Amino acid sequence: MQAVTQNEILLLLVIASSLLCLVCLGFIFALSKKVQQQNNEHGKLLQHMKRENEQVAILRSEIAEVRASVLSIGKRLVACENYAKDLAQQQAAQKYDDPDAKIYSRAVKMVELGADIEEIMRECELPRAEAELLMSLHNKQS
Repeated sequence: MQAVTQNEILLLLVIASSLLCLVCLGFIFALSKKVQQQNNEHGKLLQHMKRENEQVAILRSEIAEVRASVLSIGKRLVACENYAKDLAQQQAAQKYDDPDAKIYSRAVKMVELGADIEEIMRECELPRAEAELLMSLHNKQS
């Protein structure tokens, strides 16, 4: 067999190390490409999350506006209910303060209870025409 010279061994070592470097560079290139793809995917995901966060912030502000509107409407509704109660109380008080209203309220009650015209005229001091009118109105409603 032929003896291998030192130069040949060195040459083989250089070739082998060059091949090894090329293989390593290939792995490094493949890994860098994969890392770049993952970075792109992460970037897209971050952009998507940023848009979603902006939408959530918009929705939160809209909900806050709706909540404020509902509270305002609720306050107005309470004020209207109180006003309606006050009006009803004033109306009821006026009904009892007016002597004529008392007479007619009493006459209507008597008609509802079945009193005749003469009794209504006597008790409520109403003229015959008014007593007859109350009777005819009550009969139409019944």
